[in-house]
Amino acid sequence: MPTFDVGPSDVEGFMEELWEFQSAFHDCFARSEPRAHFFDYMVGQFSKLERKSIEPMALQVEGGTIRGMQRFISDVHWDEEQMRWNYHQLVADEMGAPEGVLMFDESGFVKKGHDSVGVARQYCGTLGKVENCQVGVFAAYASRHGYALVDKRLFLPDVWFGDAYATRRTTCRVPQELTLQSKPQLAAAMLQAIVHEGLLPFKYVVADCLYGNSPDFLDAVDACVGVTTFVAIPSETRCWLQRPQTEDKTYTYKGDVRAKRVVVVPHNAPSSVAAVAANLPPSRWYPRTVSEGTKGPIMYAFARQRVTLCKRLFEKSSIGGISSVHSGDERQSIPPRPH
Repeated sequence: MPTFDVGPSDVEGFMEELWEFQSAFHDCFARSEPRAHFFDYMVGQFSKLERKSIEPMALQVEGGTIRGMQRFISDVHWDEEQMRWNYHQLVADEMGAPEGVLMFDESGFVKKGHDSVGVARQYCGTLGKVENCQVGVFAAYASRHGYALVDKRLFLPDVWFGDAYATRRTTCRVPQELTLQSKPQLAAAMLQAIVHEGLLPFKYVVADCLYGNSPDFLDAVDACVGVTTFVAIPSETRCWLQRPQTEDKTYTYKGDVRAKRVVVVPHNAPSSVAAVAANLPPSRWYPRTVSEGTKGPIMYAFARQRVTLCKRLFEKSSIGGISSVHSGDERQSIPPRPH
């Protein structure tokens, strides 16, 4: 990243521009008071404060009140769906492009105490270990014109749905109708919402192995017509080189008649994608530099092979992995091999 110097002239008029930006969300609030607190909160987040909680931010902002900003965060209701729609419209206007990319990933935030929703001992990616933290799943958008976060979901660990956490759920105002959802399911819900909204143009979806190991997430990207997905999957994932013959069968579940697609037997057993990659001849592989490392360029070898994934034979292991670009039911597997 190139270095640059920031002088006073570079930030002249910043507050006016910030006010203009936040005014795009005025229709999300019913009254003028929360609009003012919304602006003060944004100013506090842009301040030089080391600890950006409500009290120090309220004291830093001219005319800010601690109690007023606390009530804004804890008690005031705003139209979150409208706010997301307004924001996506701004992103689409500024950096939207037909070949845009949607990216899905999770991140952890160290958090202690009993007053924050979702806090539990779980893997924190920012630390690389298990720790008390919150974990969020995020959607980002990128194009040749820039990049931005566009959506988020808080992941609630399964312990939060047990009796031991009933009091904490009430204290943290967790909606009673909320049910346990995996991180890939949260990502799938965000993808479906973005597609339904129709504001952000995109051609590609990318995600790591956690999401590539989820039939729910793969079903969500399969439903995106004309979209190419580049998603890592475990090397033990089963697939067919030739699309197997299938048929739809009905079954009853809790009184409801449902349908599922099954492979007609007899049929060749699926192979792991690792075995498929190992059997590809050397001529099918081609090298690409993916980034500049501290000790030189990082290169991978890629190959492309169209396969049909066996969704019901996903292994839980995440050892190794290959990437897949897919559209519809068939996937083009691209196994990277590091040099």
